Amino acid sequence: MDVLIESEPLPGIAQLVLNRPQSRNALDPQLIARLRDRLAYHGQRDATRVVVLRAAGEAFCAGVDLRSMQEQGQRELTDNVSDARTLAALLSELRHLPKPTVVAVQGPAFGAGIGLVAACDVAIGAEEAKFCLSEVRLGIIPAVISPYVIEAIGIRHARRYALTAEMMGAERARNLGLLHEVVPTAALGGEALRFAMDLIQGGPQALAECKSLLATIVTEAAGEDRDARLAGLLARLRAGAEAQAGLTAMRSRQSPPWTP
Repeated sequence: MDVLIESEPLPGIAQLVLNRPQSRNALDPQLIARLRDRLAYHGQRDATRVVVLRAAGEAFCAGVDLRSMQEQGQRELTDNVSDARTLAALLSELRHLPKPTVVAVQGPAFGAGIGLVAACDVAIGAEEAKFCLSEVRLGIIPAVISPYVIEAIGIRHARRYALTAEMMGAERARNLGLLHEVVPTAALGGEALRFAMDLIQGGPQALAECKSLLATIVTEAAGEDRDARLAGLLARLRAGAEAQAGLTAMRSRQSPPWTP
């Protein structure tokens, strides 16, 4: 059985489905490797405009596979660190993918499963979705997922939920900022595709540049250097072919060339 199912439900939309339902879609080395491979492929593929991440079965992702984690903990330290870095790389590659990402969470997301949700650009959850930063109850910590969780919900809420390992429901997750929308389970797939189609309306280069900007601007000090960089970025983009085509289309009340 393929641990990752790939499809194109609509032109330009790549859908990746975690497919280890018998293990609650826990991340083992094979699934991590497959995800990284397909993200790298779609990140460079011009025909891919948006990536949608979903999961098969009742659970979205139970975190890192417990058997795999225990085995890695018994190996030499260098091997143990190398394995942990593959998860860190997956989350970084998902977060910095030059294509917009939408995640649809139909059930429980624990540990690293929350990391996947937080690393995506748009997060939609079913009413039955549940979330738990469960690591401390296993004797570990949410180390490699912490930057993405803190970015999503803030350090104050992260301190509470990472230390208590308490469960939060979908509405609570939305209030904290982990989810953007909560919908009935039956509407989850359609809502994910609706967001994907909205994202496709943006220029491909503009979307990639916007993601890059938003990833760095919060840590950049205010001042003339920042203002000069941002002004230069705007000037460079609006002089480009994509912006010129988009502006021309808007002025003539036509659709830009990149829209389906």
